[in-house]
Amino acid sequence: MSNFNLSNIDINNVSLINPLVLAYIGDSVFEVYVRTKVVNDGMLKTNKLHRLATEHVKAKAQAEALIRISENLTEEELNIVRRGKNANSNTIPKNADVVDYKKATALEALIGYLFLGKKNERLEELIKIFLS
Repeated sequence: MSNFNLSNIDINNVSLINPLVLAYIGDSVFEVYVRTKVVNDGMLKTNKLHRLATEHVKAKAQAEALIRISENLTEEELNIVRRGKNANSNTIPKNADVVDYKKATALEALIGYLFLGKKNERLEELIKIFLS
């Protein structure tokens, strides 16, 4: 993994990255936070860990999380959310309503934006709201 280097990303231009790319990264970042939470909650059986984590990362849960935080977002964050929601992924969700899927993509784009922009304090603030 010699090419793995976040310092190559220009944090001043993160908002210019394709929202689907932001969502791609955001999905992984959110998954790590969710998995860490369920492990910290004391659950150690992997099949139950997976079921608990899935409850947080499914599109409907992410759409609800986006609704919960939307009034607390900055104008810049709302712009990323709008771009993520309107991005055309050419993917039809298998287990989700299309509206929930678009909101989930928007949430993941926001998470990716905050992560790549090294806005860790803000990211963790919002993650706490998502997972409460």
